[in-house]
Amino acid sequence: MIDMRMEPRLVIRGRKVVGGVAEGEALVTRETISGWGGIDSTTGTVIESRHELRGVSFAGKVLVFPGAKGSSGWSGAFHLARLRGTAPRAMIFTVMTTKIALGAVVMRIPTVTDCDADPLDMIRTGDWVRVDGDAGTISIWDKRPD
Repeated sequence: MIDMRMEPRLVIRGRKVVGGVAEGEALVTRETISGWGGIDSTTGTVIESRHELRGVSFAGKVLVFPGAKGSSGWSGAFHLARLRGTAPRAMIFTVMTTKIALGAVVMRIPTVTDCDADPLDMIRTGDWVRVDGDAGTISIWDKRPD
């Protein structure tokens, strides 16, 4: 758990999708992610051939992205990642769909959307992020606070 005495660089407010609190290193992409056929659930790795994160694992990261694309298999693919321990710690997304909402629920990870600032503009890969799904807040540090 981070030392809450160190002030974050920024706090974004949004809407709870799934409650709970998690923190970790951010992994940011401006591209939607396909679940079925787009990720390897055993490693938590994006495998879409033309995706900017191809070969990168989201396991244990805070995934910041626009949302889901593809079939209704999205939630199933990400649910398998949760069962295998390779799911993200939390999610922040910008475009609400039934696919992404169901995926967040079955993964049971803190998830926030509908933010007062665009998280794709405000969060960088490597930032340390705390997602409080209950409060609907996203706290951002340049690096993990000691």
